[in-house]
Amino acid sequence: MSAPLALIVGVGHGSSASLARKLHKEGYRIALAARDVGKIGQLASETDAQTIACDASKPGEVYSLFSALKGPLRVAVYNPSARQRGPLVDLDPDAVQTSIQVTAYGAFLVGQAATRMMLEQDPENGVRGTILFTGASAGVKGFPQSAPFAMGKFAQRGLAQSMSRELHPKGIHVAWINIDGAIRNPGREEPADNPGSMLDPDAIAENYLALIRQDRSTWSSELEIRPWVERF
Repeated sequence: MSAPLALIVGVGHGSSASLARKLHKEGYRIALAARDVGKIGQLASETDAQTIACDASKPGEVYSLFSALKGPLRVAVYNPSARQRGPLVDLDPDAVQTSIQVTAYGAFLVGQAATRMMLEQDPENGVRGTILFTGASAGVKGFPQSAPFAMGKFAQRGLAQSMSRELHPKGIHVAWINIDGAIRNPGREEPADNPGSMLDPDAIAENYLALIRQDRSTWSSELEIRPWVERF
């Protein structure tokens, strides 16, 4: 049998790159999807990954993405989100629509396609696969001048909750991860007077891996991750 496949949609140079490296070391074949795959060439080389250009908010491109995959698909991670900041009365409706399409509608499209693919697969120890959505505290509470992001993340969280209740009995683990805090991505430094105040991308990836490894008898549907400086 071929090695299991892990798909990461919306890949950058932070936690998603860390997760790709960890899953590669775990023996997964890696597929990386991004709107501009030229920016992830080095990561693809490190992880022997298949790269697919995809705007996850467009049904046709998501269909093409999954048509290019060769299973068994055991892990699918959705990372993309879009922010539109500003006073509510000043927000551009078209920009708000785009934000919600990327954060929520794209999550639905990828979640639906991953589910269809996983349901066709034979389970291993009762498990067909794991679908993870990268959330934020905006999916639990709305912040001022950030309505579009809150709408998208609330919708994404609701999607994950609904999917988990429907799909856990069918052997597909679904979880939403609330990443509450600034991530120490490459090129981003912590304040000198506040060391350890940012989220380590490798540590975030370890939490994703722990969800993937969870025994079916104790599946989590949500996980909160925040550094010690954040107050919920």
